Amino acid sequence: MDERIAKAVEADVANARTVEILNSVKGIGPVTVSTIVAELPELGKLNRQEIAKLVGVAPMNNDSGKSTGKRKMAGGRCNVPSTLYMATLVATRFNPTIKAFYQRLLAKGKLMKVALTAAMRKLITILNTMVHTDQLWREPVSG
Repeated sequence: MDERIAKAVEADVANARTVEILNSVKGIGPVTVSTIVAELPELGKLNRQEIAKLVGVAPMNNDSGKSTGKRKMAGGRCNVPSTLYMATLVATRFNPTIKAFYQRLLAKGKLMKVALTAAMRKLITILNTMVHTDQLWREPVSG
């Protein structure tokens, strides 16, 4: 099945550049690429708030009247957040940008799950911008 999916993704001429861009990011594998291409055709066409909400990684209010609750992830396309979760987990180890962001949130005292969710949102917004501007991943320059 994986081979058939890989062949279908390779044969998709319309999304060839998107696949190339997604494959250039450390932490993004074939499962994530095929899921994003199949279930998130809006990638690169929406702004960062809209894409985060569509994926389901935007913090949603839980407020009523004067009481305020915790912000939670809600909605989104069912397969995209779970696939993005695993990609982000890998990216927190091997992608320098996501790793630094995740470590900074943990150092501030954020819970691991909260930091990982924020890293998921950052990763999808980076991917959205990359597809929108038609740019491959570039490693950050360390000084």
